[in-house]
Amino acid sequence: MAMERGAAGVRQYGLRGVGLGLLSLCMALALGPGTPEEIQMAGGGAQVELDTGPAKLVALTFDDGPRRSTTRRLLDGLELREANATFFLVGERIEGCEDLIEEMAEAGHQVGVHTFNHVLVTELSREDFDLQVGKTRALLTDFLGEGEFWLRPPYGIVDDSVERWADGPLVLWSVDPEDWKDRDTDRIVAAVLEHVQDGDIILMHDIYESSVDAALRIVDALTSQGYVFVTVEQLMDLRGVEPECGVCYRACPLPEEES
Repeated sequence: MAMERGAAGVRQYGLRGVGLGLLSLCMALALGPGTPEEIQMAGGGAQVELDTGPAKLVALTFDDGPRRSTTRRLLDGLELREANATFFLVGERIEGCEDLIEEMAEAGHQVGVHTFNHVLVTELSREDFDLQVGKTRALLTDFLGEGEFWLRPPYGIVDDSVERWADGPLVLWSVDPEDWKDRDTDRIVAAVLEHVQDGDIILMHDIYESSVDAALRIVDALTSQGYVFVTVEQLMDLRGVEPECGVCYRACPLPEEES
């Protein structure tokens, strides 16, 4: 993880690299051999059952949606592959896509918040922060019911104020193929496969056709390598990590002695 701190205490989290201190927050006992474990998402939907010992887990996450055409195709592809994912939604893009979001929850995917207008949260007052997060959560609650709807701050940038204001965990990432930079599906797939490890959280965007193509190829490739695709909440639960308000999580690897 690359972490930079400016004079104002702003922190930006990027690709795997230096500054792995936050990983210790996610280090916990994994499932023992032969121990069955089932996770039922609060919103209903699919279960994940692991009964063959410690599995390689990965959380595929998508920002900036929903976008009807691409998100629809992604959901269909994930269903076909029986893979779970996490979607961090921009509030202003929810209207007209309520049916897709309901389908996300019913299928066992995790739904989270990416602010209402995709804003840099470190530049907001407390009032505006609460509005950006609260308004999006209120929209989701209207048709999904009560839920925590974890926050992913746009650009992965947080500071001490954001950590204090957050009323839930802050979900970052450990693998970023920068799928927004170009539409090169082969490059995106290669970037993920080169860096991914057990317990990683992968950042992608479901608003690009190329990203959907890449994501489904990534699922196929990693499934063939023995990975199981889970939501971020499932990943933390299966690794015994208790989510805390205002804490940034970017991966949940096995402890070294068990990996």
